[in-house]
Amino acid sequence: MCALNSREQPLLILASGSPRRRDLLALLGLPFVVCPTDVEEVNQAGEGAAAMAMRLSQAKARAALAYVQSGIIVAADTLVCLDGRVLGKPTGSAEAVDMLRRLRARLHIVFSGVTVIAVQLGWERTALAESTVRMRDYSDEEIAAYVASGDPLDKAGAYAFQHSGFAPASRVVGCYASVMGLPLCHLYRLLCEAGLAPAKTPVDACNRFNRRTCDVALEILR
Repeated sequence: MCALNSREQPLLILASGSPRRRDLLALLGLPFVVCPTDVEEVNQAGEGAAAMAMRLSQAKARAALAYVQSGIIVAADTLVCLDGRVLGKPTGSAEAVDMLRRLRARLHIVFSGVTVIAVQLGWERTALAESTVRMRDYSDEEIAAYVASGDPLDKAGAYAFQHSGFAPASRVVGCYASVMGLPLCHLYRLLCEAGLAPAKTPVDACNRFNRRTCDVALEILR
């Protein structure tokens, strides 16, 4: 849980303990503090993956309100959806192996909800990013080695897109940063609406970070 001193007055608060989200948020060039929140990630009856990603990002952001009195809260939730079914974080190694086998050499959708709350204004907005990911035809031996590393056990869909040793995806259509956990261009737009506009868009920094040129950034930012 968050241990932020209530007397502190941070401008930007990341309601997540994810190292990936910290690295991505840093690309905006804005100072921030980390305030992880604890939200139960359970699918509600009749809830689709897109709605669930947005709801959980909102819940995480609102949970941080208990620890801050001012500033702008940022929270996100990322879900993997295969054949209309949400693949959450695996409960153990066996489930991680099963998920990776089902995803192998197939397309799936990644939804990332991102919520921004301007605390003093009582202003809240949520955006949704949707990306299509094709997994490569990795072997059972590769799956076993990756699962043994422990890396997939806290990841939606049991994989980290950016893992250099496993590198599970062969192609992404959409936002790379979203698949990693934080859709930066969507977040940039929300921060501008909240009155906290970074000096530059995240496009160049994100391209350098991911070592590829994004083909959807300008459309998102338009």
